Amino acid sequence: MRIAFYAPLKPPDHPVPSGDRQVARLFFRAIRLAGHEPVLASRFRSYEGDGDSLRQLRLAAFGQQLAEWLLQRYREVPELSPEIWFSYHLYHKAPDWLGPIIADALGIPYVVAEASITPEQARGSWAAGHLAVESAVRRADAVIGLNPSDCECVMRLLRDPMRWVAFKPFLDAQIYKSKVPVRDGPPRLITVAMMRFGDKLASYRLLGEALSRLLDLPWSLEVVGDGPARGEVKRALCPLQRRIDWSGPLDNRAVAERLAQADIFVWPALNEAFGMALLEAQASGVPVVAGSSGGVGEIMISGVTGLLVAPGDPVAFAAAVRELMLDHNRRAAFAEAARRHVRLSHDLAAAAGRLAAIIETCASRFKSGHISAVRDSSVSLKIRPMSS
Repeated sequence: MRIAFYAPLKPPDHPVPSGDRQVARLFFRAIRLAGHEPVLASRFRSYEGDGDSLRQLRLAAFGQQLAEWLLQRYREVPELSPEIWFSYHLYHKAPDWLGPIIADALGIPYVVAEASITPEQARGSWAAGHLAVESAVRRADAVIGLNPSDCECVMRLLRDPMRWVAFKPFLDAQIYKSKVPVRDGPPRLITVAMMRFGDKLASYRLLGEALSRLLDLPWSLEVVGDGPARGEVKRALCPLQRRIDWSGPLDNRAVAERLAQADIFVWPALNEAFGMALLEAQASGVPVVAGSSGGVGEIMISGVTGLLVAPGDPVAFAAAVRELMLDHNRRAAFAEAARRHVRLSHDLAAAAGRLAAIIETCASRFKSGHISAVRDSSVSLKIRPMSS
């Protein structure tokens, strides 16, 4: 089937790397491996991060105009028309203004992966985006959930609970090399994360506070990443400067090369959805020490592939890192278990098979009328076009 793929936060070919872009790319590949034809429907970014209600209205109006233009194009060239619309990552700052309109007009299934609902935004600065995401979730014929934390709020909007499908985060494990054997020298720590304000910066600050408690031990830290908060990140890690190697932003294969040389991956993961970098580390056979927020516990097995600690606790984080630094045998056992865990449960091939079943079931139920009869149009937004 021809499947229109759309990522309102960041398209899969966006020039700025991030975990979100990586997951979008992986879903695009998984759809192809599942035997279907994914087509990038649009690069339109609906993201508005400042709470500017006027700009949100303009983005909504533009999105709806773009949806009408796409519909006209599909009608003029029927062979371009999709049989399923697939949107990746909807939340109040980046709602989907295209998919529900086009899916309704064409009479095709609408599938969503990773939809996040934040009830307090119903009256917040992104109220319009929140309402649009709620409407899209109600319209969705399947909601693929990567983060179990999203389940409760999403399920409240689904008349049919079978439309929620829990799905394990995944990656292409083949590009991650086996880690070098545990060495006798000082442990090499590594972290891979964008340097953004908010939760990422808070995690870097906690990391600096935790590792500053371990200066009595020999170790080094490689930091892979870049972003607008780079200056603040460097200040947060200032007590560790002589031990840090700043690598800047790297592509996936270069990250894999760095991970193969590391001994422990360290990341506090404050308010992390699940953390693709944590999966990458485990795929490389690198034990992880992380905070147990969001869906992190779904991709790690604490005490088997690494150690999870309470979110936001620098003392516990430091203690866990110390424990692994001093125990070579446990690190080696964790490394082997981590590599095996990812290949069995989080590899691209397994995800493609699971996705193929979801698409087939969704299309079959839609055609039979089991889903298409369930529509909630009571929360539909009509935004009048505005001048720029």
